[in-house]
Amino acid sequence: MKLRTILILAVAAIVIALISLWMGQAAYTWFPPQASAESVLVDNLFSFLVTLGTFIFLGVFGTLTYSILFQRVEKYDLSDGPHIEGNVKLEIIWTVIPFALVVWIAVYSYQIYDQMSILGPMDHSHGAMIAWADAAKISDSKTLETEKIQVLARQWSWEFRYGDGTAKVSSTELHLPNNRRIKLVLHSEDVLHGLFIPAFRIKQDVIPGRDIDFEFTPIREGKYRLRDSQYSGTYFAAMQTDVVVESPEAYQKWLADAASATPAIAYNRAASEYAKRANANNWATVIPAAPPVVNYSN
Repeated sequence: MKLRTILILAVAAIVIALISLWMGQAAYTWFPPQASAESVLVDNLFSFLVTLGTFIFLGVFGTLTYSILFQRVEKYDLSDGPHIEGNVKLEIIWTVIPFALVVWIAVYSYQIYDQMSILGPMDHSHGAMIAWADAAKISDSKTLETEKIQVLARQWSWEFRYGDGTAKVSSTELHLPNNRRIKLVLHSEDVLHGLFIPAFRIKQDVIPGRDIDFEFTPIREGKYRLRDSQYSGTYFAAMQTDVVVESPEAYQKWLADAASATPAIAYNRAASEYAKRANANNWATVIPAAPPVVNYSN
């Protein structure tokens, strides 16, 4: 009887493990395409958590279901259950296993964050931190040339500035060369904003009064969406734009074309909507910042 119980539990554990592994693989399909090296790491961590969570859920659910169906008292049995004293072995098991799982998750999560190395020093006088990304789709990213781009966040628009000196280009659309390490220097001109690109699996708060270095590596050409992840005021939903990842050659051509364009006032949805309703009623609101003057507007 004991051997039979062990075999049943072993088979049940194997079935639950197989289902959990399947769920972990299915979790990769729940997100947008992996467009950055960091997204590969984040998705691997999420898949691991889904696998582990599914195994725990099915194990607990299965135990409860078995208890309800096969460990019921007889009808009309109102007697007390057996008096059970503490079980030291059982208490050790249900303390050690959760503790080990929590430590495992914490260590793995820290390793992923350390590999991503997305947040550089905020004090630029100390230089940029050498960062590296996952090697799944990019060979040793320490050898990748870094592209530095300034990001200005304001209520309610994004502005991106490339290059320095006479070669400066400004845009309301973020263009990035593929397979190259990107360093964004984030700056807020007013309140707290949040740079969030779902396809890259990266998010960083943009804090007023600080310049924050933020690094990542695009690995998939295409057009993605950048949103403000923080509620920054009345028109914050309008504070989003496109992120275009293109080949290094196409990127250089875009920079050259944009540099030759005459700077003009960019279309700004927040300012446009505010202008349309300014005289419609008299309830107070934050006036959007003036639309940026850029070489290229999406």
